[in-house]
Amino acid sequence: MRGVYAGAMAIARLHGGPLDGQLLPLEDPDLDRMIVPYSETQVVYERRGDLGRTGENDGPTEAEFWFLEAEDEIDPDSDHPRERR
Repeated sequence: MRGVYAGAMAIARLHGGPLDGQLLPLEDPDLDRMIVPYSETQVVYERRGDLGRTGENDGPTEAEFWFLEAEDEIDPDSDHPRERR
């Protein structure tokens, strides 16, 4: 259900990938994809499903985004960005 957003706060709930479980502010709840900086690369999350919590009194509107791809290879065990290359 798109177009419900009434100008109040909206958040993106990220699933999978290096940002799993993170919540990010969402300026445009009608976005289908988000490109998010991560260390020295970027990760892409794709929207799935309809907006949630769109009622007037049930908190910020939520959109679910799922990990799609990373621009470069990501090594989750590396402590230093240069080791990821």
